[in-house]
Amino acid sequence: MAAGRRLTIKEVARAAGVSTQTVSRVLNNRPDVSLETFERVQQIINDLGYAPNMLARSLTQGRSHVLGVVASGLEYFGPSRVLTGIEQEAAEMGYAISLNLVRSPDTCDIDRILNNLVSRQVDGIIWAIPQVGDNLAWSRTASPEFPVPIILVGGMDDQVGLPSVTIDNRAIGRMATDHLLDGGAQHVGIITGPLTWWEAQQRELGWREALAARGLVAEDRLVAVGDWTADSGVVGVNALLEREPELDAVFASNDQMALGVLHSAHTVGRRVPEDLSVVGVDDIAESSHFWPSLTTVHQPIRDSGALAVRAIHGTIVRARDGRRAVDVAIPMPALLKPRLIARESSRGPAVQ
Repeated sequence: MAAGRRLTIKEVARAAGVSTQTVSRVLNNRPDVSLETFERVQQIINDLGYAPNMLARSLTQGRSHVLGVVASGLEYFGPSRVLTGIEQEAAEMGYAISLNLVRSPDTCDIDRILNNLVSRQVDGIIWAIPQVGDNLAWSRTASPEFPVPIILVGGMDDQVGLPSVTIDNRAIGRMATDHLLDGGAQHVGIITGPLTWWEAQQRELGWREALAARGLVAEDRLVAVGDWTADSGVVGVNALLEREPELDAVFASNDQMALGVLHSAHTVGRRVPEDLSVVGVDDIAESSHFWPSLTTVHQPIRDSGALAVRAIHGTIVRARDGRRAVDVAIPMPALLKPRLIARESSRGPAVQ
């Protein structure tokens, strides 16, 4: 092949021993191709380095193969990992991303953003902004006749008016608190995230429910409000220790605040976990290297972003083909489950 010449779909079909229609079906992740054929054609595509002409595909199919993504709070672990999952899965499925970053999750011009994305002819929109205050109220009145499908992903309740993918944050609070109580703790404090965030509210609710199930009172003096940063973990645990000298366990609502708790405990001479048992949330890459290594609740955050892409792809395919494709239909809303990873910072039973 001459240098610089674009490889054609006919040449891919000839090399794979299939029709051009079959190659097209593989490129579009169509379900009506056998697994053996799909894998053989995909291998030929990879070996030859074939790249489809996206402009030609959009003209012939009436699709742009672009997903609009609206995101905010990328300085935080959760939203940034959601976006990573979206980007990686979209690339795997042949979509490009048109990214709109919103400065603050609780204030943005929703109509302008949505209309701008529609004008760019995106195939669908993924709204990856967590619920803060009433910033998702617009979803409950969104028109079912909107030109493209929209899906929400991130921390949000089940009262949003659109398909959504989220994680069971209430279970996170119960799971972390139960683990601390199972390890013998009697005075379990919590450092919440900002309580305008739905995720922070739900984790606190789970903490309260776990205490109540053991006949313990979730007293206000056991609650400190943080802002997701390590510094607020330091301030929070110091306030808890001042109000409750017998404090023997802390549920920090994310790993960064838990890092602050560990730092402050060392500073004031509280041994972890002998004197103070600590659990965080997120399972950030560094958590296993904290000293002591941090017990944490792992959230399938990246998976939630990837699932949102697969779900919206299913909606696009069904709209295009005029049928229900069971292999791409994902029940909505989707609620993903967390799991606890027990390490050296807590006295609870080993769970992995």
